[in-house]
Amino acid sequence: MRLSNILLFSCCLFMFPGYSEAQSYADTYVVNPIVQHNEYLKKNPDLQLPVTFKNSQSKLPEPVWPARKDVLLCYWKAWEIAFSNLHQVTKENGFISPYIDAAFNQHIFMWDTSFMVLFGRYGHNAFNFQSSLDNFYHRQHRDGYICREIAESNGDEIFERFDPSSTGPNIMAWSEWEYFLNFNDIQRLKAVFDPLLAYYQWYRTYRSWPDGTYFSTGWGCGMDNLPRVPAGFSPEFSPAFMSWIDITLQQIFTGKILLAMANQLNRKNEVKDIETEIKRLTGYVQQQMWDEKTSFFYDRYRNGSLSTVKSIAAYWGLLAEVVPEGKLDKFVEHLENPNEFARLHRVPTLSADNVDFKADGGYWRGGVWAPTSYMVLRGLTKYKQDSLAYVIALNHLENVVKVFSQTGTIWENYAPDKVQGNGQKEMVGWTGLVPISVLFEYVFGIRPNVPENMITWDIRLLDEFGVKKYPFAAQGLINFWCAKRKKETDRPKIKVQSSVPFTLKVLWKGGSEIIAVHAE
Repeated sequence: MRLSNILLFSCCLFMFPGYSEAQSYADTYVVNPIVQHNEYLKKNPDLQLPVTFKNSQSKLPEPVWPARKDVLLCYWKAWEIAFSNLHQVTKENGFISPYIDAAFNQHIFMWDTSFMVLFGRYGHNAFNFQSSLDNFYHRQHRDGYICREIAESNGDEIFERFDPSSTGPNIMAWSEWEYFLNFNDIQRLKAVFDPLLAYYQWYRTYRSWPDGTYFSTGWGCGMDNLPRVPAGFSPEFSPAFMSWIDITLQQIFTGKILLAMANQLNRKNEVKDIETEIKRLTGYVQQQMWDEKTSFFYDRYRNGSLSTVKSIAAYWGLLAEVVPEGKLDKFVEHLENPNEFARLHRVPTLSADNVDFKADGGYWRGGVWAPTSYMVLRGLTKYKQDSLAYVIALNHLENVVKVFSQTGTIWENYAPDKVQGNGQKEMVGWTGLVPISVLFEYVFGIRPNVPENMITWDIRLLDEFGVKKYPFAAQGLINFWCAKRKKETDRPKIKVQSSVPFTLKVLWKGGSEIIAVHAE
């Protein structure tokens, strides 16, 4: 609240003393019975002190890349900052689990936390980063609503639930599913399913238009000042009567994850409506929010016309797997066009051919952000576009490491046309995704699927590299090593040592191999 507003508010209290008393409102909750099964609502708080980086470093996976000590320094710095942002539950905030915060403003954020646990899972043997999401489930309302931002000091929710900026984006299910793929923790999957399902249902009830599409605001979608709403509307706080492409695509994506969870939990009969919604929404976005001329997804205005703003929001369509048949190549070409998204630092959140694009980032008007770039990478993998994903990932990592080498720290976001960090520094925070998750999954190419007891190792680097103490399943630790190669088509010479048996699928340019790895 700005000073002028505080003074005005104080004057109102002086002139109208009764205003300081709590106002009683009608109870408008439409109770969702699924919320009654949310076990986090009654869970006792875990009051243990978070661990320190010094005491935990030996439990973290150790990357090996002799030719790139700068990358390794950035990797360890990311973990050091992350552990400095761990916090204990307090009586005042009423949280239930020790947690990592967003390193932004002494609040926890649904959006940030969902991405932070995506790299935090690699540090699970040292600290249970995933439980940071428990504090949101613990605060679920009777109707399924969960506030997107909560104060760490006293547990206050920053938004009233019907404020259009109050919640979202709806991606917590993605974070939980990725955790399941790493650890096959069926007990956690059972615990989170009900709060996630109830939240999905609340989102559908209170964030959708009559045609079934979804809306949000600049704050609610997480991309505060992206120039997407028509003139006369607040870019931060107004839904502007639009169908928001990212929010709609996220609901399809999350719906598919809930179906996969329900299949694991033998609860498929409870999500038939989600299956129906996915089919309907998929058809809608393909027919009404896709522009054939430019081969791109756009926001849709209330008069039926489409926006012309090409933004990273459209690329949630990859994770949602809704790109129209036969149109993938054209859609992906935008990521390879230097006049659009293939800038010095990839991937900017706004296409460079937009009049509002800022070469130095302009926050979401061209800034390169770890969470959205990671989303693009994971979406490309969905469509087996891993060659492009590798190029983007290596570019992203290289630029983050260059800025780290210059400044000694990690930043909130980055300039697309300069080697420059922007916003908050020491931002781990979601930028920890780059030197940790992007390094492991795309530059090193190691991607696990514990429920299928398999790891895919997509080897593209020519340098010697590897990882020691890579976590796999509940107790597994794996050492990976790959020798230096002269060219991409050379068959990789690898060594793998594991405490648990699994199937390894090795890929390289022009070849592949399936290896049964035995426990040692």
